[in-house]
Amino acid sequence: MYKFCMLLAFCIAFAFLHSSAQHKGRKSFNADWKFKLDSTAAFSDPAIDDASWRTLQLPHDWSIEGSFSKDHPAGTGGGALPGGLGWYRKTFTLPETEKGKQVFIEFDGVYCNSEVFINGHSLGIRPNGYISFRYELTPHLRYGAQPNVIAVKVDNSKQPNSRWYSGSGIYRNVWLTSLNPAHIAHWGTFITTPKVTNAEATIAITTDVAANTNTAAQLVTTIFDASGRKVATATVDAQPKNEQQIKVKTPQLWSVERPYLYKAVSQIVAAGKVLDEYETVFGIRSFYFDAAKGFFLNGKPLKILGVCNHHDLGALGAAINTRALERQLELLKAMGCNGIRTSHNPPAPELLQLADKMGFIVMDEMFDMWAKAKNPFDYHLAWDQWHKQDLEDFIRRDRNHPSIFVWSVGNEIPEQWGDAAKGDSSGRNISRELAAIVRALDTTRPVTTANNETGLHNFLLQSGAFDLVGYNYHHQEWGSALQRWPGKPFIVTESTSALQTRGHFDLVPADSIRRWPEAWDKPIPNGGNTDFTVSAYDHVSAPWGSTHEESIKELLRYPHVSGMYIWTGFDYLGEPTPYPWPARSSYFGIIDLAGFPKDVYYLYQSIFTSKPVLHLYPHWNWQSGDTVDVVAYYNNADAVELFVNDRSFGVAAKRDGALHLKWRVPYQPGTLRAVSKKGGNTVLVKEVKTAGAPARLIAKPDRTVIKSDGTALSFITVEVLDADGVPVPYADNMVQFTVTGAGFIAAVDNGSPVSMEPFKATQHKAAKGKVLCIIQSTGKPGKITVTATAAGLQDTTVQLTAK
Repeated sequence: MYKFCMLLAFCIAFAFLHSSAQHKGRKSFNADWKFKLDSTAAFSDPAIDDASWRTLQLPHDWSIEGSFSKDHPAGTGGGALPGGLGWYRKTFTLPETEKGKQVFIEFDGVYCNSEVFINGHSLGIRPNGYISFRYELTPHLRYGAQPNVIAVKVDNSKQPNSRWYSGSGIYRNVWLTSLNPAHIAHWGTFITTPKVTNAEATIAITTDVAANTNTAAQLVTTIFDASGRKVATATVDAQPKNEQQIKVKTPQLWSVERPYLYKAVSQIVAAGKVLDEYETVFGIRSFYFDAAKGFFLNGKPLKILGVCNHHDLGALGAAINTRALERQLELLKAMGCNGIRTSHNPPAPELLQLADKMGFIVMDEMFDMWAKAKNPFDYHLAWDQWHKQDLEDFIRRDRNHPSIFVWSVGNEIPEQWGDAAKGDSSGRNISRELAAIVRALDTTRPVTTANNETGLHNFLLQSGAFDLVGYNYHHQEWGSALQRWPGKPFIVTESTSALQTRGHFDLVPADSIRRWPEAWDKPIPNGGNTDFTVSAYDHVSAPWGSTHEESIKELLRYPHVSGMYIWTGFDYLGEPTPYPWPARSSYFGIIDLAGFPKDVYYLYQSIFTSKPVLHLYPHWNWQSGDTVDVVAYYNNADAVELFVNDRSFGVAAKRDGALHLKWRVPYQPGTLRAVSKKGGNTVLVKEVKTAGAPARLIAKPDRTVIKSDGTALSFITVEVLDADGVPVPYADNMVQFTVTGAGFIAAVDNGSPVSMEPFKATQHKAAKGKVLCIIQSTGKPGKITVTATAAGLQDTTVQLTAK
């Protein structure tokens, strides 16, 4: 038996726009930046006149504002959107009272190849587009009425440099922090729980202190529970590195069902004065991975049902928005998902804060490639100089999050195979180096890599450096992993790669599994569908993958399979397997790009939640003479009976490991009705009706009250209905949006992977009867009126309130 015990370090920001561990005086630095796209001139000189430049608020992604084109160098893999080189500038002043303090600027992420200047002085470069970093401004600052100018050069012109849509610009939050010379260091706390029982937990806190004076000071650490009640405190004389242990009686444990949070407040105190205050939110928990029995959280077995997600937010692009992330996680949680893999890069801090707060098992991933390239201009060019610092910064930034249970240091790394002809086995040495870097900073979590080579000749797995064996795909081999890698816990780092277009169904048997394409280097049989759709029955996958049901059955069959991370939770921009242009976004998601669930969403809900589920599909608008496979997902019932226009087509129940029910039904217009029963009593009834011509619109906001903070969002789904209120499954009407009051249109979308319509617009076609309008607060309180209209249809209006 192999057990990897782990501590829990966890921080969530009580205000979502704050990072997991932070100084009390840290302030947002997002407002009133100037922006210009220009690949020929330099704009670091503070004397340059930027009055004519565009003024905007960060975070910002300039690529999402562009038009789709097959000629953009990022290619369809990168979302067919433009890159380029851009400059950001911000002018600010500091009062004379700031003299004597240390002032830092912190970037949560800039894509990519950034260089930062203060008053004309270069502070440094950072090639990695996902890493968080900071610079000290103090030596170059001016005070009083004299202006300071920050300039940031962002170079995303050399493409392709990513296998998916990256976005471009300062797309994550920026912060300014002013500190006394004696202060807690950057990412300076590390909280672990080496001993946890129901009666008592030991909280071990390591705190790094930067003290640029000879002032004698004390470090006072106080722990508060979720209600704000002080539960424990400890004081030591402040040293550069401080170790404290604090006991918490009858601790409330963090779990996926109840992610309970504590907060540690660290203060540097001298002569009765607080010189610095630093907050770290954490959770108390224990876990381990067992080679034979899987994953255990707080002593109880738990199957990890996770998803992989890229960082884009669909129509909003890469620019981080906390509410957009929260909506994604809410949809996934309701599906039964309890895990997130940050494929394949450091995520925005806000994602981890939400995962902490909402209860997700996170695999935090650092690299998509090492020294060997996947694209001509990707991170391999910076590997030798930057990988050690980037990995260290990644671990230091994230190690206080209890939602993080696994570190991944590589995804499908080319060094798995090396080059036998050249005697290249560098994968072994790099694996050992990276694992050692992680363990020097955190020994509480297992380290893994996501491997698409599962054989014994894989140099990464040969290295013995990793605590968890991670497989990408190869679902037929999950059962034998324990024999192949004896004594090592096993996790599916990436699974499935099923393909679907929401709302489209090919009239072929729903259980006839197809691999599109037949192999990664071959075309789709017969070219696929002429309209670039993929049938949304769960029967199509990429050749390296499996259908959702194939993956789920293997996950549930073997106790040693600790969990799996499905590719993917949401569709994402770029990588439009299995089609070439004009496809420009993925088909892999359980939920489409607009956030509309595909039918397979309810398969997961029926298995992995206790919520009563009965889901019936497909739509019921077909041609006379068609024979249609009707599928039902259900739970909490013994059987389901299907009716067509009140004629029974039989009672069916899941048997022999089946996860769905199916009836072959000759089409006739009218009503499909499914009735699930338990013990003879009706549990649920679901109907699908034949729709007539489009007649009206209906708008459904996910929130009618939003904050007036300038970032809050309401996601409004507009559906096309017939005269009787039946959703029209084929409707593609152009819908126009108008907004008045304290809101504006942030983006529009319909989830289609082949739409060429811009996201930044006031109109968008419906796809399969639905379209999305995202409304954002202007930053002022007030009413917001949103009206959706379409030619020949009855319009619809919703009222929102920003406050």
